[in-house]
Amino acid sequence: MRAGTSPAPTLIICALLLFTLSANVRAQETSRTPTPSTTPQQSPPAGTQQQPGTTQPSQLPPNAPGSVIRPSNEAQQSAQPQTIQEQQQQQTTPNTQGPRPTTPQTPGQVSPSTGLPTTATPAGTQAPQQTNQGTQPTQQGGVQQTPGQSVGAAGGIAPAELPQEPPPIAPNFQAAPRPLPSAERVGVNVADQVPLTLSDAIRLALRNSNDIDQSRIDVQIAEFNLRAARGVYDPLLSSENYFERATTPTSSTIGGGGASGSVTQQDLTGAARIGGFTPWGGGAYQLDFSSTRLTTTNQNVRLNPQFPAAFTFTYTQPLFRGFRFDNNRRQIEIAKRNLSLTDAQFRQRAIDVISQVEQAYWNLAFALRNLQVQIDAVKQARIQVESNNRQVEKGVLAPIDVVAAQTQVTTFEQNVYTAQEAVTQAENTLKTLILPDRTDSLWTRAITPVTPVNLEAPRVPLEQAVRAALDNRPELAQLKTTADINDINTRFYRDQTKPQVDLVGTYTTAGLAGTLVQPGSSSTTSTNAALLQRVNDLSALLGLQPLPSTTTTTTVAPNLVGGYTQSLRNLLEQNYPTARLGVRISLPLRNRTAEANLGASLAQANRIKDQLAQAEQLIEADVRNSLQAVRSAEARLQSAAATRSSAEQQYESEQRQFRAGTTTVFLVLQRQTDLLAARARELQAQTDLNKAISAFQRATGRTLEANQISIRTDTPMRELEQSTGGTQTSGASSSGNGNSPTGSISTSGASSLNSQP
Repeated sequence: MRAGTSPAPTLIICALLLFTLSANVRAQETSRTPTPSTTPQQSPPAGTQQQPGTTQPSQLPPNAPGSVIRPSNEAQQSAQPQTIQEQQQQQTTPNTQGPRPTTPQTPGQVSPSTGLPTTATPAGTQAPQQTNQGTQPTQQGGVQQTPGQSVGAAGGIAPAELPQEPPPIAPNFQAAPRPLPSAERVGVNVADQVPLTLSDAIRLALRNSNDIDQSRIDVQIAEFNLRAARGVYDPLLSSENYFERATTPTSSTIGGGGASGSVTQQDLTGAARIGGFTPWGGGAYQLDFSSTRLTTTNQNVRLNPQFPAAFTFTYTQPLFRGFRFDNNRRQIEIAKRNLSLTDAQFRQRAIDVISQVEQAYWNLAFALRNLQVQIDAVKQARIQVESNNRQVEKGVLAPIDVVAAQTQVTTFEQNVYTAQEAVTQAENTLKTLILPDRTDSLWTRAITPVTPVNLEAPRVPLEQAVRAALDNRPELAQLKTTADINDINTRFYRDQTKPQVDLVGTYTTAGLAGTLVQPGSSSTTSTNAALLQRVNDLSALLGLQPLPSTTTTTTVAPNLVGGYTQSLRNLLEQNYPTARLGVRISLPLRNRTAEANLGASLAQANRIKDQLAQAEQLIEADVRNSLQAVRSAEARLQSAAATRSSAEQQYESEQRQFRAGTTTVFLVLQRQTDLLAARARELQAQTDLNKAISAFQRATGRTLEANQISIRTDTPMRELEQSTGGTQTSGASSSGNGNSPTGSISTSGASSLNSQP
């Protein structure tokens, strides 16, 4: 504009030009829009010809290459809808400078995107008249279409039928404007941040995990079961003491009943027994000791009261069945294997918990970083809105561009709320793994992961990784332990099919002492004095010597006279021993029970062998998949970083073009959306790499070694120790370093992190 020229004529000329261009654009879009027809296609009117290969001239749309960029053109491009053909062409053709003009097609030409003949009208012809539009079916390509059919099938193929439209459920789906809820996180004070390293999170999880406590209790139960199985060899001591009074009738003179015809005995008896099994040879022993104080009314007894005592030792030694392996030794061996099994299960549970903590930790790290990316995107979009407002005020942009930028802001705000929800879910998942119960104070505090992301993938050959997995995976150890238990059962059931042949030996020694009823000698049988006198008289007449008087006396051995101590002395001196040695044989006629048990055990061995082979294959596949996941995650991270860098450059370039007036607001917003997605993908790739490394360590069975955690098997509690800094994860007292971000951890099971945000 020259100096001194009035701006009014210039503005009027610009307005007329904008109106003319707008009318031309609408006319061009109307001419390119396919006109639906309710009648079959008609041939061109007589007198008109269409030259093959000729195209209909088109007018450049606003802001196309070669056209002048004006604010009015941008407003028209943002506000006016595109035809189906233009949308398809825009989706399939890369466009970095705005929409390109559509290429007109000749009649009868098939569209490559839809497969249907086009409806463009040749130059110099008149479009066919429309009759009964919307009520009559159309005919294209020899196929009749109805309103219930879809459009877009290839030529010569009947289009698919669409289902009937459902009845309206909620016709008014638009929500009424209302104030936004609070942006604060539920139940968490964001201002009270708790920095947490991955090592501290694992340490808390190993101490407070209820699952690990349950596995530790299973190990304790297995140890108690082993002690119980070994307790079968503990000697069993039993005793029996009683007082007895018995009156027995007797009809014999030597029975000592006398005139009453009965004998009454009173005894106070004490008996003790100790017995058990031997840990070798399957033998069993039994020692019995009994002593009695006996009083009786028997007139023929010379010791009253008397103190009989007896000691008996019996030993049974299997010679065939149960000699090499018996049920007691079987139960002990099974208990040992069960202890190994629970140890493997405890190790497996610790690995699972550590892997879950690592996955949850990196998920929380990604969620927080993604939330920051989404917030930054909203801030950047708001800056774009302010920029558009300033340009609208200057007349450079149309007001609709402000609406587009505001739509971008609200869309990004939705992403922020979704990202915040993901943060809460990830944090609650991690807290569930590392806290002992719902009353812990850490539930109300926000956790901030401070361990840096690991961007270095492990370089382990496949063969080495598979060997490590086969050596370290607890699943294989559990299956091998199960196979050992089955071998023990097979050995026992095979032994049970043998006949029972036992060698039984018994040795008994007795002791006796008592008080004499009539001390000294006593005549028990004397001849009749009259008879003796007569015999002597007859003997004198015959000149024979008289018969001497005879006396029968009963005496008691001196070592039997005494009290209870004398009876025990006689017992220990083994003056009255008894020994017996014999063989006891038991031959089952069929023994089907033992044979069936042996067959079932052999079948179980085959099943375990198949399970072991299947588990090795699964471990092989798991190692291969995890190693491939690590390499793929590393490659995706490199690609995502390059994509993010390119997206940043494209967005900056688009902004420069927009400030120069050579692009549109739509493309600027599109580049902004692409940049946001690229940043999110890079964050996700970093998280996936760390999660893939954790999965690879679990697949190779090196999770505990990678985190420097060892299991102490010399204690019933199976304490877990973390060698870093000498920190113990067991119930033992531990205190953190003063420079540690987590401070100290209490020993009562509930954790408390003493740190400043």
